[in-house]
Amino acid sequence: MATVELRFSALPEHVRTARLVAAAVARRAGVDEAVLDEVRLAVGEACTRAVGLHQNGGISAPVKVLLIEEEKQFSIEVGDEAPHMAPGERAPGDGPGEAEETEEDEMGLAVISGLVDDVEVSAGEHGGSIRMRWPTAPPATLLA
Repeated sequence: MATVELRFSALPEHVRTARLVAAAVARRAGVDEAVLDEVRLAVGEACTRAVGLHQNGGISAPVKVLLIEEEKQFSIEVGDEAPHMAPGERAPGDGPGEAEETEEDEMGLAVISGLVDDVEVSAGEHGGSIRMRWPTAPPATLLA
């Protein structure tokens, strides 16, 4: 199992780099070429979400992206360190701005779920992660 770890400051301009790295590693891992655009879009959405959570929460820690090549699948995990509440739960004193942020967050998760068949979202008071998986093709063998 090979893993590439990418950490970047929670700035929107770094999301593009994460997308490019994810697509390159996915291609090398054997993810079908026809799916690479979905990989790019899903990673971009997950990283944009993490950046927004960090910026809104005043969190200076980097966003963490793990690119994991396993035997028959390729996984990407995007982690943030923002405290999360359960879906639909609102903190006391939440105003209209917080409601909009929650709506944007839920929209981003819906987009990711539409792009990726195998998605796991976990969240807690110390941060959250989105883990996405794609099948890989076996490596091509060279014919002599």
